[in-house]
Amino acid sequence: MKLEENKALVRRFWAAFSTLRMQDAYDMLADDATWWIAGELPISGTYSKAQFVELSSGILTEFPQGIVVTPKILTAEDDRVAMEAESLGTRVNGRVYNNHYHIQHVVRDGQLLAVREYLDTDHANRILLL
Repeated sequence: MKLEENKALVRRFWAAFSTLRMQDAYDMLADDATWWIAGELPISGTYSKAQFVELSSGILTEFPQGIVVTPKILTAEDDRVAMEAESLGTRVNGRVYNNHYHIQHVVRDGQLLAVREYLDTDHANRILLL
């Protein structure tokens, strides 16, 4: 049953994120959580929870309707939930962000402890950073 609970946590996190209930999403991150973003982008690297809150808050100022992240496939084993997902959002400049991800979540005591985000970095660079 714990695997289903872990998958439900991941779904709740992304539902909150996708509907701009950011405090609800942030509350699902452990105080010592880390968030890693793949690639060589200026935003790539490892973030503490506080740093991730700052990063995501900054990015979301460019997306007044938010970025909807839709889980496609979730697979759980031990304390991990792997997720394939797709995002969709429109920047204030009208550019559409539609990325594809594989995100690994590590769960501890009902919270997300570590998140590893693999994404199309070329698309992210073209839409988010240029």
